[in-house]
Amino acid sequence: MPTLPLIAPSILAADFARLGEEARAVQAAGADWLHIDVMDGHFVPNITIGPDVVKALKPHVTIPMDVHLMISPVDSFLEAFREAGADLISVHPEAGPHLNRTLKQIRKLGAKAGVVFNPSTDPSVIQWMMDEVDLILVMSINPGFGGQSFMASQLRKIETLRGMIDATGREIHLEVDGGVTPETARQCVAAGATALVAGTAVFRGGPDAYAGNIRALRGA
Repeated sequence: MPTLPLIAPSILAADFARLGEEARAVQAAGADWLHIDVMDGHFVPNITIGPDVVKALKPHVTIPMDVHLMISPVDSFLEAFREAGADLISVHPEAGPHLNRTLKQIRKLGAKAGVVFNPSTDPSVIQWMMDEVDLILVMSINPGFGGQSFMASQLRKIETLRGMIDATGREIHLEVDGGVTPETARQCVAAGATALVAGTAVFRGGPDAYAGNIRALRGA
């Protein structure tokens, strides 16, 4: 059983000229998942990568690839990202007309299905479909750009979602992304988080610092 919290370095903060090497380095440093932010310049105000980059990264790691799709409409891209190597695929309720159908499709493709909550998204959106959810991701910043400050208002949401998860009796990971540092990581874990996405907090200092950075986050 992996030590909690799981640490998922976000390649958004990596050196994009050396992505394969960076992925190998964070895995060697103790990362549990590799977090990949996919943005379309429409659903969020930034453009990052597509399925081909996920496919190119896949041979470099053996840890799960945790793909966060910030794209809309999302359904038509699920198969491409799964075929590229995504092990976990997370979507926003606002990214398509039928969230339940989207989650079912992700699981049918053989990936774990995640739901992402923007700061303004209410937890009740998944109240009647918890059996279709494998991962819940709480955004503690407004999605689109790295390096933003942690929004403490989301701690209450994490607590609420932890209660919803515990009521199911199922193993559903509760992940937090945005402004995660050793200090805010402690707050997230205390509120019920089991996985932490971190970009700058992992990748600062270069490869020699990655293991220490991950230990500091897990020390929460």
